[in-house]
Amino acid sequence: MYLTPPEICNLARLNRSFRGAASSDAVWEAKLPCNYPYMLELLPVCRYEGLSKKGIFALLSRPVSFDNDNKEVWLDTISGRICMSISSKAMSITSSEDRRHWNWFPSDESRFQVVAYCQQVWWFEVSGTVKFPFPPDIYTLTFRIHIGKFHKRLGRRVSNCEHTHGWELGPIRFELSTSGGHRAVSECLLHDIEQEDAKLKNKRGCWIEYKVGEFIVSRSDPVTEVRFSMKQIDCTHSKGGLCLDSVSITPSNLRRSRRTGSFCK
Repeated sequence: MYLTPPEICNLARLNRSFRGAASSDAVWEAKLPCNYPYMLELLPVCRYEGLSKKGIFALLSRPVSFDNDNKEVWLDTISGRICMSISSKAMSITSSEDRRHWNWFPSDESRFQVVAYCQQVWWFEVSGTVKFPFPPDIYTLTFRIHIGKFHKRLGRRVSNCEHTHGWELGPIRFELSTSGGHRAVSECLLHDIEQEDAKLKNKRGCWIEYKVGEFIVSRSDPVTEVRFSMKQIDCTHSKGGLCLDSVSITPSNLRRSRRTGSFCK
């Protein structure tokens, strides 16, 4: 009961007795979050009908899509805690209908296979919201941003910052708020991210996860609504040359290397 799911799976290899204990519903029930029935409701019944609790854990440790496949939620394979990702397609982007300002292009570097690209705008504003019965925990919300555009050339990744401009003239303002009353605000000059995050080896030409803030969920009922935004609405100058992939919501002390993964049956 005190072991992690991967440790339980390894223990099952010892002999029949351990294999039986490692398949017990009582063991795996304790590893599932309190809201796992809600996650199952996002799937067709045929996907989980008749599954053991171990099978349900394995199923939910893979991304479960909802909201027209623009949002995904899954269980961390070690802790069983909730992680979520929200595509730029699920966000409200000012002037996104005008291809002179914004467009989308396919990318295998995104969980959702598509990213938003800001070509040139004066009023930069992106916002979104998600309602979900998050289990009690402390969560961190981040925006995944790429300075410049990138593409493949002869099988190699090439980053182009030629058209990146304006971000050094004013900070981006990030905000989040929840129905539980939590609020966080932060600002950042995007061209300074490379210097600020030097220890994390983030640099221009790479995806950068910018932390907006944290929020606390004390109970799953009622459902928590999370609102988030990033904006630079100083219309004295234009800005452009930035890719927006997604927003992530993960438990705050979850190690970065464990935020995604698959569960071994």
